[in-house]
Amino acid sequence: MKKIGFFISNLNHSGGTERVTSLIANQFAKSGFSVVIISLSGGDEPFFELDPSINICSLYSQKVSFKKHFIDCIRKLRSMIKKEQLTSLVVVDSILCVFSVPALSFLKVKHICWEHFNFNVDLGVKMRSIGRKLAAQYCTTIVTLTNKDKQLWEKGISNIKADIIVIPNPLPYQTIDHRPNLSNKIVLAVGRLTYQKGFDLLLSAWSNVCKTDKEWRLKIVGSGEDEQKLKQQAIDLNIVHRVEFIPATKNIEKYYKEASFFCMSSRFEGFGMVLIEAQSFGLPIVSFDCDCGPSDIIKDNINGLLVNSLNGYDLYKNIMKIIDIDKMKYEKFCSEAKENTRNYSINYVFNDWSVLI
Repeated sequence: MKKIGFFISNLNHSGGTERVTSLIANQFAKSGFSVVIISLSGGDEPFFELDPSINICSLYSQKVSFKKHFIDCIRKLRSMIKKEQLTSLVVVDSILCVFSVPALSFLKVKHICWEHFNFNVDLGVKMRSIGRKLAAQYCTTIVTLTNKDKQLWEKGISNIKADIIVIPNPLPYQTIDHRPNLSNKIVLAVGRLTYQKGFDLLLSAWSNVCKTDKEWRLKIVGSGEDEQKLKQQAIDLNIVHRVEFIPATKNIEKYYKEASFFCMSSRFEGFGMVLIEAQSFGLPIVSFDCDCGPSDIIKDNINGLLVNSLNGYDLYKNIMKIIDIDKMKYEKFCSEAKENTRNYSINYVFNDWSVLI
């Protein structure tokens, strides 16, 4: 039996990376694979539901320093890979290849780097760039989420030895019988409350919406280190009565069903999982056309609107286009959004993964 392992930072987190890892791992388990998920730290209380047959373990109980624990981490990871007798290891996030490449040296294990950021983003962490270079030279395969990111890898690193293939993230939902309604007058945004997600830009845009419109409300679902800063920004902009901050929740479907359309204000993405989630509920999307993801998923003026600049005022103008849209065009946007999600069904996406493994 093939035994596949996933190596991730911390399975306890509630982000898109953890969600899709859980989805793909569950699908492998249901398909008869033996599956183990290894967290660098934590991972003892997975945020997303896992198949009971999946084995979860971690190298450390608490977050550790990459530099101080570098050798020890390699040793622990190699020991666990040998103990579990893995035939394949999927490294979730290229930065972790700084550990997995030396840990897998001289072991006959298929080594897959699953990139969840885009190549232009390292978040100021030099280790991520090093991890990518190691992955390019020593991994069997690199999986990117978009064609654009594949191109960025090919331009950014010379003499890549690994195969690079594109597999988009899968939808976490099956076919959903839901039709959005403009009369709900709710704009939804979902994501970690961090600089990357650009909620400060969204609040700036929303303050202009509130000056123009007196009825629509904005709901932001997510948790993160910028929570207090963003709430203070809403106070300073005098829009607290038109913005609701909702902590990260497993019951996100409730909020998708309440919304009239979705807005993504990210400065950058690897894919933008929330975009296909929103489309599965038939929601039109207004999004910055950031690297990478939105332009792969959103067809401008067909199932949503792409905003070319990371500018709050431009975002405001495009939000107003949806607020003021006529009913016939809105319903066409909704139908096109739902139609697009066929490309991201779990069975469709998993077929590529099963061929890879």
